[in-house]
Amino acid sequence: MSYAIVGFGKVGQALAHAFARKNIKVTVASRRPPEALAPQARAIGPTVVAKSLRDALEADTIILAVPFGEHREVAKALPSWEGKTVIDATNMFPVPEELDGLPSSAVIAKAFTGAKLVKGFNHLIAATLATDPLVEGGHRVVFLTSDDEDAIAPVATLAKQLGFAPVKLGKLNEGGALVHARGRTWGQLIFQDLFKKEQ
Repeated sequence: MSYAIVGFGKVGQALAHAFARKNIKVTVASRRPPEALAPQARAIGPTVVAKSLRDALEADTIILAVPFGEHREVAKALPSWEGKTVIDATNMFPVPEELDGLPSSAVIAKAFTGAKLVKGFNHLIAATLATDPLVEGGHRVVFLTSDDEDAIAPVATLAKQLGFAPVKLGKLNEGGALVHARGRTWGQLIFQDLFKKEQ
């Protein structure tokens, strides 16, 4: 399984740190050329490799870490997203009226035609996402939601490999509402992030 992070701002870099901590190879890309990203990528770790957007999109699983408004530009970079898993790590706040009550991921899913879309890694602030998820004997949680149940399992496996505790919330318009912005309010599970096993 190959991985790419598209978007190399605070969230993209935080996710790159998570991959580097576990020595898992990941490609990073953004609108900037790879040479511009390479020094920061190298500073994060040797498994983080900057590439062009086109090359990065050859990965099996793409983590979308761009501002919500840029997702359509990324979606246009491939003629078809068949066979790809897209992890939507974006947030949109406040939510504009044109979403008409839909979670933002439902809009992103339409743009990435043919892809398996999973909402995940979006509810932790970048500074928290960048730190070791093993805290006080527990693991930071990653909430996962998708309209394609088969798509969640490999993303849950990735979350575990990165040291997080994946929690499946069901479909985008059901459990997904718990971790989405709605109007001017956040879903009630946003910023809830620690899972402790009972002794």
